Amino acid sequence: MILVNPHSGRGQALQLFTGHIQAMLTEASVSYTLVITEHQNHARELVRNADLSQWDALVIMSGDGLLFEVINGLMEREDWQQAIQTPLGILPGGSGNALAASIHNYSQLPPAWNEELLLSCGFMLCKGLVGSLDLVSVHLASRQRLFSFLSLAWGFVADVDIESEKYRHVGAIRFLMGTLVRLASLRVYQGRLAYLPAKEVPKPSKKNVKATHPMSTSLCSSFPCHLIPNVSPKQSSLTNCTDMNINQNSITNSSNVITNMRPETQSNSMTTSLVDSLLPSLDQQVPENWTVVNEEDFVLVLAIYQSHLAEDLWTVPGAMADDGLIHLFYVTAGISRPALLRLFLAMEKGSHLACGCPHLVYEKVRALRLEPISQQGMITVDGEVVEYGPIQAQVHPGMAKLICG
Repeated sequence: MILVNPHSGRGQALQLFTGHIQAMLTEASVSYTLVITEHQNHARELVRNADLSQWDALVIMSGDGLLFEVINGLMEREDWQQAIQTPLGILPGGSGNALAASIHNYSQLPPAWNEELLLSCGFMLCKGLVGSLDLVSVHLASRQRLFSFLSLAWGFVADVDIESEKYRHVGAIRFLMGTLVRLASLRVYQGRLAYLPAKEVPKPSKKNVKATHPMSTSLCSSFPCHLIPNVSPKQSSLTNCTDMNINQNSITNSSNVITNMRPETQSNSMTTSLVDSLLPSLDQQVPENWTVVNEEDFVLVLAIYQSHLAEDLWTVPGAMADDGLIHLFYVTAGISRPALLRLFLAMEKGSHLACGCPHLVYEKVRALRLEPISQQGMITVDGEVVEYGPIQAQVHPGMAKLICG
């Protein structure tokens, strides 16, 4: 199933799909159902209640916000453990397109933007390899829990993301415009930050890695398919399915359609709640093995779990979709406007960490807690505004499945 938000980005997601992706899927003999979302949380409601056995993957043609809806809809199901194993795909149709840019980067391809990035993601969708995707469990003061695949931001980054919404019609350049506006009246936020440092674990040598059999979750699980040569052991093939009926393709605004049926699977433990074992209650102190940041005056705090924060912001050059890490950045008060601008300009090439800025700190962590002291401000999760107040999060490695290259 492909979900398209026709209002995302510059409002051209549907046209981009029909103009570029539709022919690729037809050529690759991939059948699909196209669902056009009609309102906020439409996708969340749809996947929360749908019979997912009718589809082999959920693909989003939008910005990152629609995938946030889909993931949280899946995690709100009683059978969330099975549902979250449904492969997720992304086709860039928004302004930021951070996950799409990250997936492209993980494939070790040269940087791409706009339609070139869309074609790259379309090719990966047709190629059909599945890898793992970390999810981060986020707890708010109201005891609400959200699941995040991209980022948690407070301060400058959150301000730019939300305040630049008024420039959405100009596309990705909205973030540059928002950055310049916010730099003109730079704010400092007071708060307390603590985190659980990640212990470095040596990665296995590639020469010792052997190919594995395809995973059961596959775009073509009902048809003959085989593993593509030279595939990463964390990926399985979703391609080489030549028996699909292209005439099954359809477009709809409702969820009462089916294509690509696959065998139904069941589990006896679907009502089990996911345990965040690294997180104490928000009203308790953090454990002794956590690091408490001495500074209380911040310009920004950014926790990110992908390589890119936007198409043109290569925030964590060494990140992977399943590295089991939260990459924590924070910038302390005292940084000048030109220095902050230089950091974001350097981030376009992933060289910001080499700038030697004394106000920029980068840590690899497994969990974190942020307690704002300033009465006013914004916190975003995957670019969506959430309740302002104490917030904490922990990573769950490889919890979801991602169509990648």
